[in-house]
Amino acid sequence: MKEGQRLWTYEESTLAINLYCKIPFGQMHSKNPEVIELAKLIERTPSSVARKLGNFASFDPKLRQRGVRGLENNSKLDKQIWNDYMQNWDTQFIASEQLLAKRKNTTVEKLNNIDLDNIKEVEGLEKERLVSVRVNQSLFRKMVLTNFNNKCCITGINQAELLVASHILPWSIDKGNRLNPKNGLALNALHDKAFDCGLITISEDFRIKISSLFFNNPEVTSIKQNFIEYEGKSLFEPKKFFPDIEFLKRHNERFKG
Repeated sequence: MKEGQRLWTYEESTLAINLYCKIPFGQMHSKNPEVIELAKLIERTPSSVARKLGNFASFDPKLRQRGVRGLENNSKLDKQIWNDYMQNWDTQFIASEQLLAKRKNTTVEKLNNIDLDNIKEVEGLEKERLVSVRVNQSLFRKMVLTNFNNKCCITGINQAELLVASHILPWSIDKGNRLNPKNGLALNALHDKAFDCGLITISEDFRIKISSLFFNNPEVTSIKQNFIEYEGKSLFEPKKFFPDIEFLKRHNERFKG
């Protein structure tokens, strides 16, 4: 270590991986306002934070397959935190979000702009559950949409109001991967509904599969343009977290081929 440098703490590294999950790979540089904000929060330089983000990128197998290596001078602590996240997304990410809120002297709800007005009459455990659901939904949406560059991974639609962070494995089925960006697709509202109903799925080589039910009405222009024409096309690639193959396999079991 160079003179004057200090080791990264577990808390600082946890805040860094929290940011890593929220911004695209191409924006993990020292001039990014979010990088600068975190640097000020933990009293480090933006360049130091950007390097730490690059260290985490070096562990991402999909980035490596694309020839993106990140920075190789990572530490045992970096590896430990990365593995903790990969093995337990929901617990780890919420913990890091709580840590970020504490550092900013606020709450997780305020940090994520959660509107609590319409549940102010609810009390006790039910209110706690509703707040938790809304926080999780907000965080998942941010991670998934950012991962797909804020556009539908099937059509390329980039109108934010029309985009949904869709779970590959439904919220109710896999409680351990509700916040896992590898369990998410950025879809427009129409294709999100079709995906949820099993009328669309994604193959293991990330190609779009359309249910044969749509081919019963090929003369309907909207069906042809919105569904049939996408058969066999490749998904728009995510920036970091690729859909988990095992999750896709399980969704394919519900596909109405």
